[in-house]
Amino acid sequence: MLALPLVISQVGSMMLWVVDVLMVGRLSVEALDAASLGRLWVMGTMILAMGMMLGLDPIATQAHGAGDRARLVRVGWNGLGAALGITPILAVLWLATAPVLELLGQSPEIAAAAASFVHVQIPGIPCFLGYIVLRHWLQAQGIMRPLILVTLAANVVNFGGNWLLIYGKLGLPALGVVGSGLSTCITMVFLFVGAALVVRVLDRERREWHRPHWREIFDPAAIGRILRLGLPVGVQFGLEYWAFGVSMLWAGWLGLQELAGHTIAINLASLAFTLPMGISFATVTRVGNQLGAGDPPGAQRAAWASAVLTLGVMGGIAGIFVLGRVALPGIYTADPVVLALAAGVMPIAAAFQLFDGLQAIGGGILRGMGRTIPAAVFNLLGYWTLGLPLGWWLTFRAGWGLPGLWWGLTAGLAAVAALLMAWIAWRGPATMVVAPAGAGHYPDDSRGTHE
Repeated sequence: MLALPLVISQVGSMMLWVVDVLMVGRLSVEALDAASLGRLWVMGTMILAMGMMLGLDPIATQAHGAGDRARLVRVGWNGLGAALGITPILAVLWLATAPVLELLGQSPEIAAAAASFVHVQIPGIPCFLGYIVLRHWLQAQGIMRPLILVTLAANVVNFGGNWLLIYGKLGLPALGVVGSGLSTCITMVFLFVGAALVVRVLDRERREWHRPHWREIFDPAAIGRILRLGLPVGVQFGLEYWAFGVSMLWAGWLGLQELAGHTIAINLASLAFTLPMGISFATVTRVGNQLGAGDPPGAQRAAWASAVLTLGVMGGIAGIFVLGRVALPGIYTADPVVLALAAGVMPIAAAFQLFDGLQAIGGGILRGMGRTIPAAVFNLLGYWTLGLPLGWWLTFRAGWGLPGLWWGLTAGLAAVAALLMAWIAWRGPATMVVAPAGAGHYPDDSRGTHE
């Protein structure tokens, strides 16, 4: 089953951040807050770029489904070209970490510490984006098991780097938060090198992954097609991420301990989210492959099967959150106030697990179809016109504190999931008119797939 290795890979990727939180959190509450806010800005900017890279998903999956190997290889190189083009923009944004966080109401001391965590990661930007491209290129063909080994090895590298550089082991200086940032940068490079080796080894027999002329790699039209499909995905991811990012900033306004408790709960919810996200990546592949093969009804069946599977998985996660509302946050901290705050919002986090799973699957279905705009619109409506305003009112006006933030996010998430499922029932894969398999028509082509 394609979903299982994708879920394992997603869990492995998320564990990189979980390990960072666990190891930095042992230093102090201030160190945890600095790393959390630095990570907020890193992912808040990176998420748009990552989404834009995912514009290759419908092109690659449908090319593979139609048996067009030449186009499949070409879009992989075009994706790497796009990654290099976006890198300087991200680097400039990361250099502005401290002033941005101060502008968003964080203390100068915490903002400076967060900036030091972020700046040392800048050299890893092109490697991480390149890893995303190669991972999704392999995923489009249903090849994921080798990347599980890469992800697991990356966790070993990250843990070892954190242990050495945060705490100053084996004669190295104790760099604290900066050491965690350096370890993350090293891990980014490792991920790309590992994914590139997987591509190289798998290509020994076919000899297809040859480097075309640089004009083909950086072809403005080809890269533009990827970015045009990926921009709405990046906007969707960004709207969702920054809804939670704003909630983290608001938690910082409540106090350092509230921010720490919120960070722990968000970290656990994010770890749980790797399960439906992994299933959604499998859904992208199955829906895109079926459409590329000229089978819209099969694509629709794959879509609904993924939704049902996700509901079952996330129902189990919700139960674990309720039963482990004290034990799970206790893994991260021994501070009794922080622990109580995190435990207080865990049942609310459990309530939105089902909605979180459904919206992830809905986004995957639309990416497989090459219809990336509706999910961005629904995220805007659900989070930014309902969830955040409600959360702000409950937190600061009604006096609910941290739970108010979580109830607002839950309401927004429920709205996004409902809108996505309704849209798929109305205009899902079964409604698409596709070219016969092998015809060479793809969603980035003006002659291609249409409704």
